[in-house]
Amino acid sequence: MNSFGRFFRIHLFGESHGAHIGVVIDGCREGIGLLPDDFNPDLARRRSGARGTTARHESDEPRIVSGLHNGYTTGAPLTILFDNLDTRPGDYDLFRHTPRPGHADFAATQKWHGFNDLRGSGHLSGRLTLALVAAGVVAKKCIAPILVNAALAEAGGSANIAETVEQAMRDNDSVGGIVTCKAQHVPAGLGEPFFDAVESLLAHLLFAIPAVKGVEFGAGFAAAAMRGSQHNDPLVSPDGTTATNHAGGITGGITNGNDLAFRVAVKPTSSIAKPQQTLNLDTGRIETLEVHGRHDACIALRVPVIVEAATAIVLCDLLH
Repeated sequence: MNSFGRFFRIHLFGESHGAHIGVVIDGCREGIGLLPDDFNPDLARRRSGARGTTARHESDEPRIVSGLHNGYTTGAPLTILFDNLDTRPGDYDLFRHTPRPGHADFAATQKWHGFNDLRGSGHLSGRLTLALVAAGVVAKKCIAPILVNAALAEAGGSANIAETVEQAMRDNDSVGGIVTCKAQHVPAGLGEPFFDAVESLLAHLLFAIPAVKGVEFGAGFAAAAMRGSQHNDPLVSPDGTTATNHAGGITGGITNGNDLAFRVAVKPTSSIAKPQQTLNLDTGRIETLEVHGRHDACIALRVPVIVEAATAIVLCDLLH
């Protein structure tokens, strides 16, 4: 399904090379001041144009078509629409018969029996994260004074992000990256044990971001090599503050008053110009495939603001 959340509920729609993409937000409370310009800072962080990102240029101007009156949310479903203007659907005709390695071309065609839209990966495209960021802008307003900040810590296993991306571009290849995220001023007591644990809900939405392949909270996988005496976070204040934060601000699935801290692993972009081997579904033969068109050498460059949006959406839903 294309919906997430119980009380602050989002629904994504549209395709990468269709006429529009957008989001419907149900459960946004009334009286939130909201103007189109409020979206610009976060949308600009996701927009292409920086070295290593796709050459596709979209204006990404939000059109709020319902749920807003006189600059304030009304409590009715809030619908935000974006036009797709810089489309090249012909770039993707080849992949119906020769699916890209690492991409969803084959799996999606099997699932929807060939009726799926392959243009720019259709509804599976990272283009849909634009709508997710828009929903995050609204969620950030609703969760104030909680602050969510994410940043790209490394690309291709290196802290020298610019040089690593440049080398990948010279090689007609791509690289992934690690995004760190921290939410500050999160109150203790959010979340439930087991299925609605804060980690469960965050991981659910974070893994919905195309190219995300891993999420770890606090010490994460490093905790497996630690002793309890090392990993335990000793309380130092009645407000729940601990001397360390190996738990990432969550214990028993519930926020404990410390900063919510986690990391996200982003895989390399699947569409690369470097020759690869794939199966021609018509002939049954292995062929060489070179992907042309406009693609990110490092999609992780644009992921931090998307991670922030996902985090804010989950926290907004939990705060209701």
